[in-house]
Amino acid sequence: MNTQPPLHRTRFRVRSRAVAALTALLLPLAAMVGLAAPAEAATSATATYTKVQDWGTGFEGKWTVKNTGTTSLSSWTVEWDYPSGTVVTSAWDADVTSSGTHWTGKNKSWNGTLAPGASVSFGFNGSGSGAPSGCKLNGASCDGGSVPGDNPPSAPGTPSASNITDTSVALSWTAATDDNGIKNYDVLRDGARIATVTGTTYTNTGLSAGTDYSYTVQARDTADQTGPVSGARAVRTTGGGGDPEPGSTVKLGYFTEWGVYGRNYHVKNLDTSGSASKITHINYAFGNVTGGRCAIGDSYADYDKAYTADQSVDGVADTWDQPLRGNFNQLRKLKAKYPHIKVLWSFGGWTWSGGFGQAAANPAAFAQSCYDLVEDPRWADVFDGIDLDWEYPNACGLSCDTSGAAAFKNLMQAMRAKFGTNNLVTAAVTADASSGGKIDAADYGGAAQYVDWYNVMTYDFFGAWAAQGPTAPHSPLTSYPGIPQAGFNSAEAIAKFKAKGVPSAKLLLGIGFYGRGWTGVTQATPGGTATGPAPGTYEQGIEDYKVLKNTCPSTGTIAGTAYAKCGSNWWSYDTPATVTSKMSWAKGQGLGGAFFWEFSGDTTNGELVGAINSGLN
Repeated sequence: MNTQPPLHRTRFRVRSRAVAALTALLLPLAAMVGLAAPAEAATSATATYTKVQDWGTGFEGKWTVKNTGTTSLSSWTVEWDYPSGTVVTSAWDADVTSSGTHWTGKNKSWNGTLAPGASVSFGFNGSGSGAPSGCKLNGASCDGGSVPGDNPPSAPGTPSASNITDTSVALSWTAATDDNGIKNYDVLRDGARIATVTGTTYTNTGLSAGTDYSYTVQARDTADQTGPVSGARAVRTTGGGGDPEPGSTVKLGYFTEWGVYGRNYHVKNLDTSGSASKITHINYAFGNVTGGRCAIGDSYADYDKAYTADQSVDGVADTWDQPLRGNFNQLRKLKAKYPHIKVLWSFGGWTWSGGFGQAAANPAAFAQSCYDLVEDPRWADVFDGIDLDWEYPNACGLSCDTSGAAAFKNLMQAMRAKFGTNNLVTAAVTADASSGGKIDAADYGGAAQYVDWYNVMTYDFFGAWAAQGPTAPHSPLTSYPGIPQAGFNSAEAIAKFKAKGVPSAKLLLGIGFYGRGWTGVTQATPGGTATGPAPGTYEQGIEDYKVLKNTCPSTGTIAGTAYAKCGSNWWSYDTPATVTSKMSWAKGQGLGGAFFWEFSGDTTNGELVGAINSGLN
């Protein structure tokens, strides 16, 4: 029996393995790439326009990008202007978009990398007689020269809210700056654009009473370049029956079926630690996904293991002939003692996500199989819904998925159709906000209408799968100078989901109840070199919070999370203090709550669960 399956939370490890990196290059939308810096583009690449055909009422155009430098380009973006009346009607081999008369062509995931001397073309059909002008390649001139003084605008100030009523709110913000001037501002509510204004004020009307909203602002300059999104302002309209109930904020923890073995962690521990009274939901991990169906993960742990009186939640021992034993029966007893707790059965995880591709081929059949299993009469009263942990749709995890960008939305639509509105339907999702990364690979915005919330896995950004470092916090709340990968932090992940139209209230912030660490480290602060993963109780490079708080106490914080150097070992992890600050941030963002992986990493008196509970109250 496998008593310690590979951890569900090791989400980015495969990116460091050569074989996985090679596989990712063969798959659409799997690799994470960033734009070449303007300085590099100015001296190493050109873009040339050709009108291939002109049939009077329309034309075929083509851009050819050539790497004229000595190092590879990782991605390319061509920008140009057409006069009014000339438009692109269809395109191939690039993603072509427009803002007014300004057009942008960005590489596909499979044609962004250009070796020295290599070239790539993308084409399009259009109408009108105009010629392109103002061409830029990766922010520089298309002839290989630089375009000085043409940077995107800065982020506007975080909006202020005033004159809040049942149906409206007045917003104002500090102006952004730009080298050529600001053209206008997009006002976003819960990540979706609701207005474009030329000033720094806007009044949003037609709102619902007693409802939470989140507002951000994004500037656009006179060259139609958009800058970063501002900080978010949470607003609750008046009326609507007063403040939300105290229990309306989600406080969810994962309980692992295999924890009953080597970790000796049982459902009763949620009671004795005091954690059960401080949470609202439990995700039971994991059910398997295989053969296009939901399946039992570990039948012995799930419903067969007999519990003695001292191990049982209610102090009553299991009998040899009772119809349900194991974790399921203990969860039933926990719910009887704490009626406010809802339990979801989570399927997939890092190890068992390979089956989702087949499931996505027939979403209705998969949903039916999951419903039949979750609603099995033996334990139907135990579960209040289902959670899908697909790592990752149309991208690479332990294996690589090629189901397409729409597969995740289609799967969640089928789950909601089958489970109805009386059951919870949720999903654990990537936090990779890098350009062209995993959030961009699937239609999370479109699927949001079918889920109660997303568990955004805002941890495991960095770890000792990069054996030589650099050392970095595995769960940074924000970016920081020297961060190894742009887009790998909680704030940017949440912002990206909002920008794709996911409501703030459907996003939960993730907390890891463990640390990740390296050994052979001489530098106390982040960014040092290492020789490999630090020793861990169950796996190298990882250790529970309850162990680290005593063996390697925190010596500093960066980007909202703690780190510590003990001898030659370097660890990063969250403490009650950093968890409290993250919960404050989550409330300020208008998020639906928080979740954590997983209960057994906490202390016997539930320190971290307590910090989540008090921080969200």
